[in-house]
Order: sequence, then C-alpha cells, then structure tokens
Amino acid sequence: MQKLDKSIFSTLFFSIFATVTGVGIVVPLLPVYARNLGASGLYIGMIFGAFSFSRTILLPYFGRLSDKRGRKPFIVPGMFAYTIISIAFLFSNDVNSIIVLRFAQGAASAMLLPVIQAYVGDITPGGREGFTMGLFNMSLFLGLSLGPVLGGIIRDSFDLNAAFISMGCLSFIGFLLSFLLLPPTRDEMVVRRGRPPTEWKRLVQDRDIAGLFFFRLAYTACIGIVWGFLPVLADTELSLSSSLIGILVMLGILVSGIIHVPMGYLADRINKKLMVVVGGLIVSYAMFSFKWAGDFWETVWASLFFGIGGGISIPALTAMAVIIGDKTNAMGSVMALITVAHSLGMLVGAMLAGVMMDLFQLRQIFPLGMVIMGLGVGAFIICTKHPKG
Repeated sequence: MQKLDKSIFSTLFFSIFATVTGVGIVVPLLPVYARNLGASGLYIGMIFGAFSFSRTILLPYFGRLSDKRGRKPFIVPGMFAYTIISIAFLFSNDVNSIIVLRFAQGAASAMLLPVIQAYVGDITPGGREGFTMGLFNMSLFLGLSLGPVLGGIIRDSFDLNAAFISMGCLSFIGFLLSFLLLPPTRDEMVVRRGRPPTEWKRLVQDRDIAGLFFFRLAYTACIGIVWGFLPVLADTELSLSSSLIGILVMLGILVSGIIHVPMGYLADRINKKLMVVVGGLIVSYAMFSFKWAGDFWETVWASLFFGIGGGISIPALTAMAVIIGDKTNAMGSVMALITVAHSLGMLVGAMLAGVMMDLFQLRQIFPLGMVIMGLGVGAFIICTKHPKG
C-alpha cells in the first residue's frame, strides 16, 4: 500500500500556508482601500474578478502541462512571481493599477494551487483521500484565516504598505521552501509513470466532474461575495474597525479549516456525496443570515455557519476529485478544472454582487449568494446521480 511521503507533504503544506497567509493579509483590505479611492461597487468587483479571469484562462494550460512535465517546474516560478507582484503593489496608487496587479497575481496563482493539489493527490494513499486532502486544505484555510487578522492589525498599527511588504516576505518564504526542499522533477511520481493523461474531451464530459465543478463554482461565488462585500458592510453600516473586519472575514475560513481534518476522516468512511449536499445547504442558510445581521455578533454567527458548511463539503469534494484524477492519470487536469470553477465562482460572485450593490442595496447581495449556492447543490445532485443498471 502506498504511504504518504511526509517530507513532500510538509514542504507543500508550509509553502502554500506561507503564500496564502500573505495574500490573506491584503485581500480584506483591498475593498475598503478601493472604496476610499472612489471605486464603485463594480470596480470593487473587478478587483476580485481580474484575479479570477486571468487564472481561469491559464488554469487548464498549466494543469495539463504539469501532468506531462511534472509539478515543481510550475510551483517554484509561481511562488517567485507572487513575491515580485507583492512588491509591485507598493507602487500602486489608483484602482486601475490594482486591477492590473490582481490580473497578474491570478496568472501566477494558475501555476500554484491546482498543481500543488495535484502533487498532494499524487502522493495520497488509496482510501485516505478525504483525510489527506482535508489535512492539506488546512494550510489554505488556516492561512486565509490568519491573514485577514494580521492584515487588520498591520493596517491599524502601521499602513497598507506594511501589509504589502508582509505579503511579499511570506511569498518569498514559500518560494524558498519549494525551491530548496521539493525533490527534483525527475523523481516525481507523475514523471516516473510516463503515461499520457486522459484527453480533455473525456474529462469535460464526465458527469461526476461536472457535479464537482458546479458545486465548487457556486460555493466560491459565495466566498467572493463574503470577501468582497462583507468588509464594506462592516465598515459602512456596522462601523467596525479594520481589526474586527479581519476577524469577521477570518472566522468562517478558520472554522472551515479546523474541521477539515475530522470531516476528511469522515469522508473516507461515509457517503461523500451526502456530505457535499449537507455542507452546501448550510452555506446557503449562512448567506441568507448575513442579510439580517444587525451587529457584530449576528455577523459572527453567520460567518460561523458559513465556515461549518464549507468544512463539511469541501474535504469530501476534493477527495472525489483525487479519486477521479488517479483513475484518469490526469490529476493536474482534474484539479485545474475544479480550480477553474473556483476562479469562475469568484468572478461571478464578485461581479454580480457589485452590480447588485450599485442597482439595489448592499444587503441584497447576500440573498443572491443563497440562491447561487442552492443552484449549485441542485446541479451537483443531478450530475452525480447515475442511472441504475
């Protein structure tokens, strides 16, 4: 039975943790910063949408290429690009330059997350997909939860440039770890196998992949709404400090990250599809709860439910993706498709919410998220329901 390579896993875990923490420091500050520069709701949406747009275009390319050439040749340059872009943020002083940098950051991201997840999938023992991916996803969710808190503290204590510098330093740590500690490309399992991945046509026609795609798109659209517009709601209507805004954004992600491991362990033992559906329904309820939140604590409860829903559904969903990727010998391609859904979700959520904010009221954005998540759950059920016989 294949054993988990703890050295590679630890390197990938801490590399992505450092990089994602750095990004998390800045993300919740960008909407308020852009608002102070005079950006409308649409422009705030574009700040998040530009990242998702460039990543979506390049994800299939880098995912498929990593199935053929290995993972490290994309992870190391992606980490280095994040570092350079972080430095460039120091010189941005208008909304348009922020949008351009977020576009470039999305391109770098296309070289990282799906390829790193594919690498983890390559070394995951059979029957432990849920636990292993749940444990790895903690690096993402804990990094994203720690980042907003640090960002709020840094912003209140220093200035926004200090947040950009922090993002650059942490990205550089991720670069050093991956460059120095990951084994040579020739030793990677995907390279040693030497088998061609399943062609794109068969992957995109797979009903299970379609179900995972639509659910992930809907879930990430809700994340885009929360990250992009919960800070604006907390700032303009609840008059909260940057530190408290960081806590709100962090809370749901932190809760999700904490329960990823036990939920991943559970996903290896019970029906994964059921876990995805239950988690999605909880997320849908949480999105509706944001509309009625009248103070800090009511918003806290909505964030907690949001985190619980994601923590239940995502380990099961990524475990299903690993199983499919292993069967098709196209782990990078499958992870790229799931991450395309992630990027499109961010784009759809941020842009639709921005338009809703400009046309209606800020609080109407959150029921929109409830509807999107409900549709995602329905699509997942339909696509993964196979006819008997």
